[in-house]
Amino acid sequence: MNVLLSIKPEFVEKIFSNEKKYEYRKSIFKQKVNKVIIYATRPEGKIVGEFSIDSILHDNPESIWSLTNNYSGITHSFFKEYFDHRSEAFAIKIGEVKKYATPIDPKSFDFPFTAPQSFLYVDDEYRPLSQKNEHLEELTLF
Repeated sequence: MNVLLSIKPEFVEKIFSNEKKYEYRKSIFKQKVNKVIIYATRPEGKIVGEFSIDSILHDNPESIWSLTNNYSGITHSFFKEYFDHRSEAFAIKIGEVKKYATPIDPKSFDFPFTAPQSFLYVDDEYRPLSQKNEHLEELTLF
């Protein structure tokens, strides 16, 4: 199973440079996911690479920060603001990263493409598997 994740371009670059080894989320996938497809949000608006999932950490935000902050790619204040008033946090430990030589413009697809607010299960051609079984409460992504 693949998932398409929307990530801000500045954090995508930190993933590719190996500065960011954890992707933080307020909610997580319900299905078992092996590969994450990276959609760089506007202004880029393209599918730029992928990574495997090493593991997913789940705990309170303070514990997650103490376990992951050396490779967070973000500031502590940004982290705290993102998880403000939350009792749980998820950190996807990024495994093997692959940057596509040529980013994929979703406008070239032969099907309608809408960037997910959080994540979307997709097949190997980036087609949505279902848009109704996602847990999409996140609005701010990084």
